[in-house]
Amino acid sequence: MAAENYDIDYLSLLAQQYPTIKDASKEIIRLRARQKLPKLTEHFMSDIHGEYESFLHILKNASGVIKDKITSIYGRTLSEHDRLVLATLIYYPKQKLEIIKRETEDIDDWYRITLYRLIEICRVVAAKYTRASIRSFLPKEFGSTIDELIHANTDYGSDKANYYNQAISTIVELGQADDFIVEISTLIQTLAIGRLHIIGDIFDRGPRADIILDTLLNYHSLDIQWGNHDVQWMGAAAGSPACIANVVSISTKYSNFDCLEDGYGINMRPLTVFALETYADDPCECFIPRNPNRVRISRHDENFWAKVHKAISVIEFKLEGQIIKRRPEFMMENHLMLDKINYADGTITLDGRTYKLKDSNFPTVDPENPFELTEAENELMELLRTSFLRSEKLQKHIRFLYKEGGMYLAFNNNLLYHGCIPMNADGSFKEVTLAGEKVKGKAFMDKCEQIARDGYFARPGSPEREYGKDFLWFLWCGCFSPVYGKNKMTTFERYFIDDESTWTEIKDDYYSLAVNEDVCDKILLEFGIDPSEFSHIINGHVPVKIKKGESPIKAGGKLLVIDGGLSRAYQSVTGMAGYTLLFNSHGLLLSAHDAFDSVESAIKEEKDIHSTLDVVDLAPARLLIEDTDEGKIQAKKILDLTALVEAYRDGRVKQY
Repeated sequence: MAAENYDIDYLSLLAQQYPTIKDASKEIIRLRARQKLPKLTEHFMSDIHGEYESFLHILKNASGVIKDKITSIYGRTLSEHDRLVLATLIYYPKQKLEIIKRETEDIDDWYRITLYRLIEICRVVAAKYTRASIRSFLPKEFGSTIDELIHANTDYGSDKANYYNQAISTIVELGQADDFIVEISTLIQTLAIGRLHIIGDIFDRGPRADIILDTLLNYHSLDIQWGNHDVQWMGAAAGSPACIANVVSISTKYSNFDCLEDGYGINMRPLTVFALETYADDPCECFIPRNPNRVRISRHDENFWAKVHKAISVIEFKLEGQIIKRRPEFMMENHLMLDKINYADGTITLDGRTYKLKDSNFPTVDPENPFELTEAENELMELLRTSFLRSEKLQKHIRFLYKEGGMYLAFNNNLLYHGCIPMNADGSFKEVTLAGEKVKGKAFMDKCEQIARDGYFARPGSPEREYGKDFLWFLWCGCFSPVYGKNKMTTFERYFIDDESTWTEIKDDYYSLAVNEDVCDKILLEFGIDPSEFSHIINGHVPVKIKKGESPIKAGGKLLVIDGGLSRAYQSVTGMAGYTLLFNSHGLLLSAHDAFDSVESAIKEEKDIHSTLDVVDLAPARLLIEDTDEGKIQAKKILDLTALVEAYRDGRVKQY
């Protein structure tokens, strides 16, 4: 755009930031040069489900990228064992140093050699960053030294060779090598991942989602797309009793109160006391944990967990029924179960068929008012609700999910969402009425996000807040929820009915349609992405069953489903232990991970996660910063600054 076409008031405001031709020109030079750098590597992960040890290890090894860098630099000069030790040192520097110092005779010599190697690795992973960007990541203690060393010319005979060697020797002589190794290893981990995308389901099943969120809180560059397990925790933090009951129910199902009690300080004692009193003589066999979290539990403990699980599940069914009855627009009548039970003979009638219940002991259910909580249940839920609302750490984490998260994200020509875009069988977008407004496609996703935010941020007690809290529960399991994507959640049927035909959960038509490239193109266009460019849909939610021959790459490479079973509960189904998708300047690569043993074995025995890296889709040409969303913003800024320089020169704007 020519300078004369710019609004003079806009240029005058810009002049306050760049008051002279020299200031504006310096910024233009910086931005134009940066545009020609290769794009940074993006990492995509989905369905973490509380598996914090595996997740944190994958972050530390950058999905195998750091080990690949070590191999490319030292593949001919170091043995495989030495390369593994070096990689482990980068992942767990403090812990590995303790072992190495006990086992190494000449530790000073080891320090010098290792420092040279770490500086070289850091130099390689920093190659895509400007020096100014790197400085923003540098630690306070050794930042200037690291900055000098990774940018020094170390060729033999170079003027800085002596400077470089002396700096390393001095670090060792002054006893600062340990701290320096920790700092530069952390920097390598940071620089190896340019941006992290979490495509849903941080919570549930695994032991400590709170530890994962503690890590993400301080992560340098990330975004989150909400999954259905995330939104139910968001609803619980907002004070939705139904969401609270669901969160607690899943924790009991997986024999895991660690996240609730140790992580968030939620007091579970009132629930356990209520369960043991109410179901004292009930074996609760239908509620014995099927997937205990990691450890075997005794028969006594199984019975304890079963009683607690049944107690909160019955409350859950009641609270869900209350939402369904007051929100008929959610169209979830097929979830109502307690009103279909014949309590006299222990049967239930569904769709004209009658089934014998495996468990017909419902001491807290009034057949005349099956969805009404007893006084004791009401008191229990109020105690739990207060505990959730007063948990400072939980509220901090949920505010973070709202700040960095959303229903979807269009980023660098890729469309990211957790579940699906609801569709009809003919390939059209499903029209849904939410809060009196008919929406579909992108408008539907935007409306879902708005209501989900109302459920947490709208004025307490307002209609928007109350509807939003109910809607967060709906997003968890609703028939047209984009983060759930099935006709119903058959939790009750799986607990109480032997006939597995009642367990069927029918997927949204999206899942059968989106394997076609033309459908993916339609979805991309709906969200403003040109499908003719290098563009993809990336989502998770549905585990990819590799052991049954299923591929995560669908629709000719347009659709990538990256839920590969990071959660241990899924690994027997998927046959693997998760995916990471990498998007670097050359294209898309899929890293498939084997199961992670433990942090202890990783440190002591260098047992890294074995990852297989495969090319998914190569970019037509190497992608630069100018090809990214950030580059497009910078290109606009370059035009604006160029117009400002012209306005300075022709006198329309005065230099300060």
